Amino acid sequence: MKRRVFGITGWKNSGKTTLTERLVAEFQARGYSVATVKHAHHNFDIDVPGTDSFRHRAAGAREVAIVSGRRWALIHELRGEREPSLDEVLARLSPCDIVLVEGYKRDGHPKIETRRIEAKDRRPLSPASPNVMAVASDHALPEEQLPVFDLNDIAAIADFIADALNLA
Repeated sequence: MKRRVFGITGWKNSGKTTLTERLVAEFQARGYSVATVKHAHHNFDIDVPGTDSFRHRAAGAREVAIVSGRRWALIHELRGEREPSLDEVLARLSPCDIVLVEGYKRDGHPKIETRRIEAKDRRPLSPASPNVMAVASDHALPEEQLPVFDLNDIAAIADFIADALNLA
């Protein structure tokens, strides 16, 4: 079965994370199981210095699994390997109804572009990306050719994504 993947893309401070968070809650409330993939353009850490798992990684472990009665996580250190492709990451996810992908501007999955007045860059991504199917914005976009949603109209955006992915 092919995964149902939909992206949220945009420039820094354009509202991607907030929209992703709100869409996860909306789809979950509608009874769908949701996974997310977030692309980071910088060093990040999900583990803090001093913890046992951090110490394992610092000692050179390539992978560290942290497991409890409430959750588990697998941390993989690249240690000079290339960054995995989105497809490689998607292949490692458990089955779910929909995967929301934040970032990955240049990958081929369908996307909605976020635009905010306060964004670091306000140049539209959609003209150079045929995979952008719609725009979610906090301001009017009278010249936009794609469907435009209010950035806060989560139900309408979720409906659009559900229709695009044939979720119903």
